[in-house]
Amino acid sequence: MKHAETVTFGGSGFARRAELRQDNAQLAAFLGKGRAQILPVWRGKPLLKGENSASLALVAQDHPALAIPGATLVFLGMDADRAVFAQDISAWAGPEQGAPPALGFYDSSAQQHPDLPADTHFGELRMIMARLSARDAELAATAVGLFNWHRRHGFCPNCGSKTEIGKGGWQRYCPQCARIHFPHIEPVVIMLITHGNDLLIGRSPGWPEGMYSLLAGFMEPGETVEAAVRREVFEETAIEVGPVGYLASQPWPFPASLMIGCRGEATSRAITIDTHEIEDARWVRREEIMEAWASKSTTLIAARKGAIANFLIRNWLSDTLD
Repeated sequence: MKHAETVTFGGSGFARRAELRQDNAQLAAFLGKGRAQILPVWRGKPLLKGENSASLALVAQDHPALAIPGATLVFLGMDADRAVFAQDISAWAGPEQGAPPALGFYDSSAQQHPDLPADTHFGELRMIMARLSARDAELAATAVGLFNWHRRHGFCPNCGSKTEIGKGGWQRYCPQCARIHFPHIEPVVIMLITHGNDLLIGRSPGWPEGMYSLLAGFMEPGETVEAAVRREVFEETAIEVGPVGYLASQPWPFPASLMIGCRGEATSRAITIDTHEIEDARWVRREEIMEAWASKSTTLIAARKGAIANFLIRNWLSDTLD
């Protein structure tokens, strides 16, 4: 496995067993013979356990907390001879919620279900993603991403009719126009742009004071990854980029992105901000970033742990990029 694949959500070798998704009899047998475990997910939050919420909590298929009529159940795959499913139990009312978090930032609240073990709770995946094992991170990202897709595709985008779940939760079928819809992802380029010993970073409005990250943006139809990198950097900062190369990718199920990490060499340095895109951008020296990551900077906060921006910057600092 390349070092690039060790990014959070980067895959753990989990056997997804796609050939079983359409075998309804076999999936039912797993559920009926006690050979399945279920990951409950509530409003995008997986069930967690442990003092530091460092692992997922899976339950038996007959657990009373799962007894919700019509709840979406998806087959994730096989872990040895154990089938692993996830169930969306968002219909559970849960405790009263406070104000929603700021756009792009996680919800720090935790919710405990009265029927689930006392040492478990539903928690925001972005808060604990860096603490999960590679296997747990992959399972959680897959479940959260699938449920995000199901919630947004209850009706056919072709004819507007209500769709039905099929293929173990990996497709939706429209009985009216016979269209089959599959989970989709939205590719996003995220760029490690350097000029000599300097790195280009930026920030969006509403971010915590001092928080900067790598520039990023959605790809457009008819565009290569390389072209998207150059376009996004120029649109946001007016900086020209020369050679571009791929570094790593990361599934980002918030709600449905695939982050494509690239490296680019700037051929200009003058920054002109597009304020419709970002709030600020600046060049920072490698030494300045190292101070921030050692919590010695009073003006710069390190990128969020677990995010691909953190992974790319950390490996650039240590010269361990593939």
